[in-house]
Amino acid sequence: MGFQRAEVHQSVSTWQQPCPVPASSERSVLVERVAKRILSVGGGRLLVGIDGLTASGKTSFGHELAGWIHSAGRPVLRATLDDFKKPWKDRHLYDRESGEGYYRNAYDYDAVKRLLLDPCRSQGEVSCALCSIDPLTQRDHSAVTTPVAPDAVLIVDGVFAFRPEINEYWDFRIWLDVDGELSVQRGADRDQDWAGSEAESIHRNRYLVAERIYLKEVEPLKTMDVIIDNSVFSSPRITGP
Repeated sequence: MGFQRAEVHQSVSTWQQPCPVPASSERSVLVERVAKRILSVGGGRLLVGIDGLTASGKTSFGHELAGWIHSAGRPVLRATLDDFKKPWKDRHLYDRESGEGYYRNAYDYDAVKRLLLDPCRSQGEVSCALCSIDPLTQRDHSAVTTPVAPDAVLIVDGVFAFRPEINEYWDFRIWLDVDGELSVQRGADRDQDWAGSEAESIHRNRYLVAERIYLKEVEPLKTMDVIIDNSVFSSPRITGP
């Protein structure tokens, strides 16, 4: 296609996952198809949200989309909602460890809007912060800004991305669909290093419970631009809407 190269701006957070190698030609074709749909929305700034159960593959898919879109000549910003949680030092002020508490209290949506979404939505703003509080080090990075080009594509992944507090910002909404038990299995396997023997319990009794509250209260799948069955990484399938 004779693409020009553009930049991909990443968060300074230490909570990083590498861009995966292509799992299959089938997956690469699907990523390209979704990326082209995103770019067809318009030539100005675009805000893309990627949601789904924990460990459904949101971050990896966001990286894959970013790679294709940046190769197509559009500057890309990558962010994850995990970089906009409330600091652990304040957790004594609220419940963050039950499923209900995690859903209600873990994320700082005021910071998401003030630091990231509002600046990217406003054509008068030329920079944004891709991270508020580092999830691992708890260091405050809200003063670290990244330039936002007039035609930048912001790709944000994270659970609860389509809650009413921030749902209005997205130009394109993606849901990665996996079964709840698969989410628990993948998440427990992924988080063994820091959660150890508690990993499965955390995913089943905190994250999955929170996500079921979200699905019941918000019904986010009704607003999606595309729903992808991501149960098998090498064989993702568009299933809706």
